[in-house]
Amino acid sequence: MTFQLNFKSGKAVYLQLVEQVQLAAASGVLRTGDSLPGIRSLAEELRVNRNTIARAYTELESLGVIETRAGKGCFVRENNTPFRKDVRRKALAETIDQAVVNAHHLQIGKDDFLRLAEERFATFEGRRARAAQS
Repeated sequence: MTFQLNFKSGKAVYLQLVEQVQLAAASGVLRTGDSLPGIRSLAEELRVNRNTIARAYTELESLGVIETRAGKGCFVRENNTPFRKDVRRKALAETIDQAVVNAHHLQIGKDDFLRLAEERFATFEGRRARAAQS
């Protein structure tokens, strides 16, 4: 799983991590039993304090999304049912709304915005396909 942090969003980094793991677990990207990266390695990768990752993992555990196994790490728990399609669409719509506002502020028109979105989607699909082959 790849995390995307926005340090300018005004939302605490640990909450961004919590939301991303919740969404990934609920949508089926992360499945029951999948392990999360270790606190130290994830903190180094994201260039944040280890306490930030620990706080996110503690929050996820209290929400019942993950469980910690002593000496083994953190794993996705059972009972993370996938979101209904309408809930997934609503979550995506909020992200797209933010991107449209950003495009407006940057004076990027609809055609350029849609072309860029298609390019980014194709890039993501290419990465995903390469990762699946590994």
